[in-house]
Amino acid sequence: MLRSRSAFALMGFLAGAPAASAPPVISGLAYQLRFNRTTAASRSVDVTTRFTVDHPGTVELSLPIWTPGAYEVSNFARDVVGFEATQNGAAVRWDKRDFDTWRIQATGPGPVAIHFRFVADTLDNAMAWSKPDFVFLNGTNVFLYPEGSDLKFHATVSVETEADWQVVSAAHQEGPNRFDAPSYHDLVDMPFYIGRFDVDSAMIGGVRHRVASYPAGALKGPARDLFWSQLKAMVPVLTRVFAETPWPDYTTFLIFDPAYGGGSALEHQSSHLGIYSPEFIGTPILASITAHEIFHAWNVKRLRPADMVPYRYDQPQPTPLLWVSEGITDYYADLALVRAGVVDSAVFLNLTQGKIEEVAAAPPVALEDASLSTWIHPVDGTATIYYPKGSLAGFLLDILIRDASDDRASLDDVLQSLYKSTYKAGRGFTTEEWWAAVTRLAGRDIFTDFATRYIDGREPFPWARVAPLAGFRAIADTIREPRLGVGTTSVEQKEVVSTVTPGSSAADAGILPGDQLVSLGDIKVDPGFGSAFRIRYRDRAGEKVPVALVRNGQPLTVALTVRIEDRIEQRLEFDRRPSLKATRIRAGILHGRGERQ
Repeated sequence: MLRSRSAFALMGFLAGAPAASAPPVISGLAYQLRFNRTTAASRSVDVTTRFTVDHPGTVELSLPIWTPGAYEVSNFARDVVGFEATQNGAAVRWDKRDFDTWRIQATGPGPVAIHFRFVADTLDNAMAWSKPDFVFLNGTNVFLYPEGSDLKFHATVSVETEADWQVVSAAHQEGPNRFDAPSYHDLVDMPFYIGRFDVDSAMIGGVRHRVASYPAGALKGPARDLFWSQLKAMVPVLTRVFAETPWPDYTTFLIFDPAYGGGSALEHQSSHLGIYSPEFIGTPILASITAHEIFHAWNVKRLRPADMVPYRYDQPQPTPLLWVSEGITDYYADLALVRAGVVDSAVFLNLTQGKIEEVAAAPPVALEDASLSTWIHPVDGTATIYYPKGSLAGFLLDILIRDASDDRASLDDVLQSLYKSTYKAGRGFTTEEWWAAVTRLAGRDIFTDFATRYIDGREPFPWARVAPLAGFRAIADTIREPRLGVGTTSVEQKEVVSTVTPGSSAADAGILPGDQLVSLGDIKVDPGFGSAFRIRYRDRAGEKVPVALVRNGQPLTVALTVRIEDRIEQRLEFDRRPSLKATRIRAGILHGRGERQ
């Protein structure tokens, strides 16, 4: 069911009196954020939005429902508390048109102010999170926009905080704690750090890079020096792919929190924000995620699928091309590490092998389908498979392009070509344009079959055929081991069955998707239970094993018969005697080519 939308332009005052039925024209949007020790105690940020209307009437303002790059609906309006609207110092009537849109009744021409508190208690890259001395937030969390308007309007942001606290954002700074942006799209793509944290900067390739890390002292001394050395090595390598740096400066925002237990980051046009366990400090994993997010500043923030141009903030924007935006970005994160000398070629191969194993463990799924489905978070183990599988697809395409062109072209050239022909023209690229660029640079159409079978299809990747073209060998090992025939996903620290293979031991035992697995015999089911099961029962074919599970909230025990089955394990290794052409291609992939450097 479609919502009706008012159609008023965001522009300056109009000459003459508007028609009585026309909604007010608003101008001069300005935002204020207030975060200090008092607001920190309630884990919130005070937000004020000011603008001017030219005549009385209804103004509709909305908050986004998602943050670009985080492909999920977050409904930021749910964290709004204490909404108020005033005009000339007096309260005015307001109500909600829907869950993310407020209707304000302006009583006449003049200034209007909206005030609310935004709860900052979610440690997530797309959200806002605070501590007694710190907050980070995204513009999508707190900046209202005029519903139905052209979002290419200039806006300012001022920050009120403690005198001894800092404010850092990638937004253009026009004064102390004052920032501005030429459009709403730019405004909401600039995270803010407010409070106590470490920040320093250095020039890389003639461009200023900043590193802002919380808590203060978490990334210091040799560990900070190492991170800077990795940045200085990786950024030029990433820049060479697109042959330009389209920002005046870049900021890497880092948070280290022991409760996080992992590592993730979210890209922006001239910054990214990463959240990590402190265990990531000093490791290549931190460098890898950093390279991934910096590459996104080209591939997805600028070179973007047409389905996502321009960004909309009131609805999801699914695309079948996330395997390009995310997966191929992950391939280039690996390339950046090896080309910059952060890791050696053996580590690159190990990273690739890990992705091969991750894809093999997931249900077969087309990359285009996985790209589209991520918005609904499928529980069958494919929710984010477009990252590793897309990375592997990028690796294979790189090899095939180089082989077909006698190493005169590569995946680098595909990205650079589309960057110039689509982003520079102010638009996104389509699936057809992607494959046309691939075919043109390869010099012949060897990719129609590839796209049908491996991108829109679910066939296993052709490692045995393609890997030797780049000086690698694909080895297939047959392993006999006990197999359950289930796929599981972790939900609130519980292992829930997502898929059951027809005819498997699990299917014959009556295990169903949605069941929570509790134990297999005396093996407690946790994220690593599969390995424990295979080791325990590798020589016990035919044995009956009690499986404790929970179905629809009720405990249940079924009997499973152990079966020993063949599993084909694919692995890559370096070919010790590659052809001269394959040697050139392998060197081009791992080290880049001199003419592109």
